[in-house]
Amino acid sequence: METLFILSVALFAGLLMSRVVKYLGLPAVTAYLIAGILIGPFCIGKLGIEGLGFNSLEQVKALEIIPDVAMGFIAFAIGNEFRMSQLKQNGKKATVIGIIQAVAATLCVDAALIAFHFIAPNALSLPAAITLGAIASATAPAATLMVVRQYKAKGPLTDLLLPIVALDDAVGLVIFAISFGVAKALSLGTVNIAQIIAEPIIEVVLSLALGFVMGILFNLIEKMFHSRSKRMSIAITFVLLTVACTKLSFNIGPIHCGFSSLLTCMMLGTVFCNVCEVSEELMDRTERWTAPLYVLFFVFSGAELDFGVIGNKVVILAGIVYIIFRSAGKYYGSFFSAKAVGCTKNIIDYLGVTLLPQAGVALGMSVIAEKALPSVDGSIIRNIVLFSVLIYELVGPALTKIALTKAGEIIPGGESARGKQDMKGHR
Repeated sequence: METLFILSVALFAGLLMSRVVKYLGLPAVTAYLIAGILIGPFCIGKLGIEGLGFNSLEQVKALEIIPDVAMGFIAFAIGNEFRMSQLKQNGKKATVIGIIQAVAATLCVDAALIAFHFIAPNALSLPAAITLGAIASATAPAATLMVVRQYKAKGPLTDLLLPIVALDDAVGLVIFAISFGVAKALSLGTVNIAQIIAEPIIEVVLSLALGFVMGILFNLIEKMFHSRSKRMSIAITFVLLTVACTKLSFNIGPIHCGFSSLLTCMMLGTVFCNVCEVSEELMDRTERWTAPLYVLFFVFSGAELDFGVIGNKVVILAGIVYIIFRSAGKYYGSFFSAKAVGCTKNIIDYLGVTLLPQAGVALGMSVIAEKALPSVDGSIIRNIVLFSVLIYELVGPALTKIALTKAGEIIPGGESARGKQDMKGHR
């Protein structure tokens, strides 16, 4: 009963806040995050009133299955953007820009934080600086996708943006594994080259292979059913099953082998949309079913943001440096690579702004760092990432909306127009 009550409070708080921020012209994603902060353990939850909000982080983490499932559906939806017709147009451009902007963000943050280390060696260690540089490569696909969907953004920038966000996860995993391996070697005095090189490559390959197999099975089984409701149920079943499979892991000697749920579910969506004739209809119906799940995902994300990190001056200073140089790396990496591959002016000018949001993947990397590095380094990395995610998640979606609007891919009033079309479709 308590769990159901908390879920209903979280859902209602997110929806209610979306009505408030609508008058400010902000995306619904921002509303859900603010709602999560308000009912989270660092705000209303501090009152200790059962059922009114989350009274502790443990209470939020006890329901982590919901964010895990939501991310599976978000990745599945992004995979739908990799249709062969679109890849022929944008595949090469998306790959080049996706790699360069991620590497540029890492190099910019590395340079800035290593300089910060030499200025204040007691505040930030060299391994922590290198690790934070690797984490800077990650972009949050969820916030970007939600803004695109809410405002029905359409155009060359949107068509290029979603594949880049999807590729960013694979690139980020490789960059993080290599940089983090170097950081651990500096911190602990030992290094395993095989692990540094092999683990990220194995994770990417295994994830794509699992997603491919699940996509083929999904298509074969979907053909056994003909009613729309049963086909939708099969779609939901396969996303849930795929997320569950990504929780498996094993070791081959000293090398740990695991899966990325984001990459696996993206591959599931990519295979399905290219082999199934009714994939567009199914994706549309699945999107309607998952709407409340996405609200809960962002409310939970907001509830996990800890305002306590703002009290640490080192975290704030290093966090500001991190945010400035990561933003510069993302923007200028996208700017120059988009210009090099012959993109239009709108893409060159505005793509970098849409790649600023950062959340789940970065937080996951920070957790790995916190566990593997000495307590001081792990703690400072975790807190700096928490501080930056707090800023990026509150500001990033709004910046994405502004960039897409200036690029002419969001029509003012488009959200309400979409609502009217949906109502007509249900009549």
